[in-house]
Amino acid sequence: MTTHTSSGGPLGRLSLSSLISQRARSIDASGIRKVFDLAAKMKDPINLSIGQPDFLVPAVMKEAAKAAIDADRNGYTVTQGIPELIDATWNHLRTNVGWDGPGEHRSLVITSGTSGGIVLAAMALLDAGDEMIIPDPYFVMYAQLGKMTGGTMVCCDTYPDFRMTAERIERCMTPRTKAVLICSPSNPCGTVLSGSELRDIVDLCRRRGVLLISDEIYDEFCFSDMREDGHCPSPARFSDECLLIRGFGKTYGCTGWRLGYVAGPKEIVQEIAKFQQYTYVCAPSMAQWGVIPSFGVDLAPIVADYEMRRQMVVDAFAGVTNVPRPGGAFYAFVEVPKRLGITGHEFVEQAIANRVLVIPGNVFSRRDTHFRISFATKPDKLAEGLAILRGLMTA
Repeated sequence: MTTHTSSGGPLGRLSLSSLISQRARSIDASGIRKVFDLAAKMKDPINLSIGQPDFLVPAVMKEAAKAAIDADRNGYTVTQGIPELIDATWNHLRTNVGWDGPGEHRSLVITSGTSGGIVLAAMALLDAGDEMIIPDPYFVMYAQLGKMTGGTMVCCDTYPDFRMTAERIERCMTPRTKAVLICSPSNPCGTVLSGSELRDIVDLCRRRGVLLISDEIYDEFCFSDMREDGHCPSPARFSDECLLIRGFGKTYGCTGWRLGYVAGPKEIVQEIAKFQQYTYVCAPSMAQWGVIPSFGVDLAPIVADYEMRRQMVVDAFAGVTNVPRPGGAFYAFVEVPKRLGITGHEFVEQAIANRVLVIPGNVFSRRDTHFRISFATKPDKLAEGLAILRGLMTA
């Protein structure tokens, strides 16, 4: 009788690499994470790479989360989210975008971050051969959604101004297009689409029978020169047929809480909730209680401070290279001057050699001509890093 042990036998050791799916093999580790790992090994880096807000979570939210833990609200919640948070979110949407709450045709689900909401939306919508249009430059996750679901991501070229307009989107549409995914304010560019641009996109999607998905994770980080009627422009103000995805992590500095929400057409949101039931199960319970007070937090002073940092970035590169003025979020997508004769990735290598961590543009794009700066860092460090980057361009 032949026996086998974990250390091997007549058939040899198990080849673990042969068990890995083609889906997993097709996805590379995020270029952003690679820079994060590098930062952990560097001495005194100037980190302009991470999209992590540098302000503290509001005290009222921390107290609410701690109270939930102390009250033993640590178990599973219903998949859709706790009723108290769902009600608070609908109250916010009533005043923010004019949606009058749930009903026969509209629903909402609390998700494990906006990333969780986006992944589940793609799972609910895309079959093999289906297409979703995404901007280029894009948030790193967008390009991987097709590999996760079997669908196809179609990149909409938005260079050089990074505005994903209806005209540009329509050139990408085919009979296989199921959805258009926009991100405003944008990661990695900080672009904010105007109300008129968003209305044109809404009209295009309605005319072509395509779902519009609006990733608005940075909706509160919209600067004063881009706000309309006091709010960040949103397609939800023109249509209740779009799928609205928002989050709490970037807005309130609690990225590790992993909390967001998806609101929109009930038939689609119900399918997203079904997938959540079999994947994430529910969003973190104590975090759900913790963000209920968030809608009453005044972020104006923080956003004004970030607007000042935005100006530092624009001023630093004036007369040296092209930087479309960010309208929100805390990123700028900076072009490497053509006269240098190097790629974005090569410029980033030079920056890292000078202790400045930024992300190469080809992490977010099919092109390798830019790099991303995050100005979610203290002004003194930001100024130091910008001076080094400008010096590399003018040396």
